[in-house]
Amino acid sequence: MKHLLLAAAAASLVLPVHAEEPAPVPSPGEIAAAAPAGDWVSIAPSDLLVMDLAPDAKGNSRRVVIQLMPAPFSQGWIGNIRRLAAAHWWDGTSVNRVQDNYVAQWGDATEKKALPEGLATIPESGYETSRIAYHGQPGSGGATRRLLSAPVATDAYSSQAGFLDGWPVARKKDMVWPVHCYAMVGVGRNMSPDTGTGAELYAVIGHAPRHLDRNIAVVGRVISGIEYLSSLPRGTGALGFYEEEAQRVGIEKIRLAAELPFAEQPRFEFLSTESDSFARYADARQNRRDPFFIKPAGGADICNVPVPVRAVGAR
Repeated sequence: MKHLLLAAAAASLVLPVHAEEPAPVPSPGEIAAAAPAGDWVSIAPSDLLVMDLAPDAKGNSRRVVIQLMPAPFSQGWIGNIRRLAAAHWWDGTSVNRVQDNYVAQWGDATEKKALPEGLATIPESGYETSRIAYHGQPGSGGATRRLLSAPVATDAYSSQAGFLDGWPVARKKDMVWPVHCYAMVGVGRNMSPDTGTGAELYAVIGHAPRHLDRNIAVVGRVISGIEYLSSLPRGTGALGFYEEEAQRVGIEKIRLAAELPFAEQPRFEFLSTESDSFARYADARQNRRDPFFIKPAGGADICNVPVPVRAVGAR
């Protein structure tokens, strides 16, 4: 027995020592899901535009929820959009243009429906603003909002791209503007100097058309139901317009969420872009280290860092 114990002890000396397994590297989604409650920002019902499309062929409802952009961006158009929603102007209109890898657009296809009185005419200067203080701006002082560093060293369309109050933006010198990423909502217009009223809106359903930045007003983003727009049949007319009335997708109604009964108001919140959680999330988006990936990219386009948004229960 003594010899057996000695042999076992000797054998244990030559067994390999297994190091503790490294902690798994979280994915961007896992980082966002683990963010504490204090890192999430509630979206006011007055900032949500709710669009109910006609049911699909199987009778399923189709609801699209749009978050309107905060000040100082595009407020002239957003004021018009609020007025249009209050007047129930979009009820009975349609999605009348779906262009592959580009946009889905809605409004009055006949262009004959009278607009509500009091809509503002907004100049082209409203596409961008200088009324932004950001960290690093000379003379900005300490009380500034943070424009995060760009996920890539350079942005092809600006000097710097980052996030402000939960939104992707770009800047050049002292001018800042919102950018066209997937699911962003913009204002359709005719030729310059027309800037559109907000009655014609579109959502980006393809690769980010950043060439539209500062040429068309960006007024919000789809935060729920983008699939109901991106999966629609493509229009066969010029620019993806539907050539026949029967092809158009009817809009039952569009309302500000605050106008809906309290129990029916959708509730959403977004991950604060000034939080440490978002900083980790953005880093993980530009340098994927979770097990599937072999080589971190070392950067990401601004539109490849979508701000996490989640639905929450009733208050």
